[in-house]
Amino acid sequence: MQPVDFTTLKAACSELRANWLPARTEQVFQRDRYTITIALRTMKKRDWLDISWHPQATRICIGEPPPRIPDTFTFSQQLIHQLGGLALVAIDFIAPWERVVDLKFARRPGEDAVYHLYVEVMGKYSNAILTDARNEIITAAHQVSQQQSSVRPIQTGQPYETPPKLTGTIPNLSESQNRWQERVSLVPGAIKKQLLKSYSGLSAALLDTMLLAANISPETTTDTLTADDWDRLFARWQEWLQALEVDQFQPARTANGYTVMGWGGVAPAKNIQELLNQYYTDQLNQQLFSQLRHQLNQKLSNILGKLGIKAQTFKDKLQQSDQADEYRQKADLLMAHLHNWEPGMKEMILADFETNKPVAIALLPDKNAVQNAQKLYKQHQKLKRARAAVEPLLLDVQAEIDYLEQVEAAISQIDKYQTVADLQALEEIRDELIGQKYLEALEYRSRSTTETASTNFHRYRTPSGFEVLIGRNNNQNDYLTFRVAGDYDLWFHAQEIPGSHVLLRLEPGTVAEEADLQFTANLAAYFSRARQSEQVPVVYTQPKHVYKPKGTKPGLVVYKQETIIWGKPQVIGDR
Repeated sequence: MQPVDFTTLKAACSELRANWLPARTEQVFQRDRYTITIALRTMKKRDWLDISWHPQATRICIGEPPPRIPDTFTFSQQLIHQLGGLALVAIDFIAPWERVVDLKFARRPGEDAVYHLYVEVMGKYSNAILTDARNEIITAAHQVSQQQSSVRPIQTGQPYETPPKLTGTIPNLSESQNRWQERVSLVPGAIKKQLLKSYSGLSAALLDTMLLAANISPETTTDTLTADDWDRLFARWQEWLQALEVDQFQPARTANGYTVMGWGGVAPAKNIQELLNQYYTDQLNQQLFSQLRHQLNQKLSNILGKLGIKAQTFKDKLQQSDQADEYRQKADLLMAHLHNWEPGMKEMILADFETNKPVAIALLPDKNAVQNAQKLYKQHQKLKRARAAVEPLLLDVQAEIDYLEQVEAAISQIDKYQTVADLQALEEIRDELIGQKYLEALEYRSRSTTETASTNFHRYRTPSGFEVLIGRNNNQNDYLTFRVAGDYDLWFHAQEIPGSHVLLRLEPGTVAEEADLQFTANLAAYFSRARQSEQVPVVYTQPKHVYKPKGTKPGLVVYKQETIIWGKPQVIGDR
């Protein structure tokens, strides 16, 4: 993930100063343990300022409105208590080239600041610290004790001390090309590495785009650069410093990140706020998506493994109980041939009543024939009772396995992050498993809003133009089947295979062509566990023939009056 460097921070703050000063503080909401958002209102507009001290995504920019869920963090409550109703009157750097921004709050525009919110953009040491006018710390996002850092503790009630000053050489617009080139090439090495060593305030991402704009490889050594190379690179160097001097930037997305200098941009951004918000939201969502998907898959694998062992144990017991009739048969034979018994016998071989084949009956020599028969009858009854007890238990375990395999299939369909809807679908699965008591309630909150997640279906169009909706998880499957489906629609599902509910939407009086049915069947096969198969049996019926028995887990249904059609998932995969 590309970190915010000094250039990006200066560009963001310059834009904020131009558009959001002065602004009244109306609300503070903490999105997660690393991010607060402050509602700012000017004479013309209202929006939310995100301030994050995330170790990989520290930033300050205008973001999205917060989700409508309770805010349980104390840091945001402390901030709104102090800053509510005050005016944000200044956004300054504490010193040139330092990545610490001082947001100043006053009672009214034009008055002296009564509070300072220092945002320290320093990677894993990033922080947000609120002080009063005397710079005494009131609260901090991350407090640092004396034991953690004797150099710079950050504690409530203590004076705020600025981070250690930069020790390297600061880039200067007035520095000559000869002096600059001499400094960078003093020790031969890769040009990118030498620039990073020679000057403070640079970042790897900035230099990558700068060298790209100068048509120089980052690994080119300083002693192999030509005079033309040095001239082109210095021109870009000067262009960069000039942009910092006059606050003129060109925000754009690059192949691997973003730039505020326009170099290497593949898609220009509307403004720096939108650029930063979109980039870091996407990156953090993708990170959260990968972590959550791995956790869910791991948890499901463990649970299914245990349930599989339990199911096999029950099956073994049922297999043993299949011998119940054999014990009764032997007891009957023994009782019918009591006259053949002799004291001390360990075995009797008698002819079967129906087949007349010999049946060997093991006997206890210390018991008579009647006692041995009674023992066999008791074993028969015990095994019969075991079957009666085990069969419903096996059915329950199998129902659990079917349900969890359905969940597992849903997760397998959400294989990579592309939009926020993918993360929302995965979060719905997590919440569903919490609701079903397979997961404990998580301590952290979702970063994205899930108010409309239940309608974030996959959407396709058939050859005739009919809409096809596909559920991404069990909750969406139920919503699709029992709330969205109309009387004229058709409901599809892979036959006896975990997969998504698929709905072919049809208007009154319209009839789906064979190509439409086949296309929808292909989708139902593709969004099932049998995705890799050549052909998959798919059933379809009217939604009114799909039922959910009382007490059934999410996503599981029964149906009738179905028609079978063979779906070809590979056709969808090749699209």
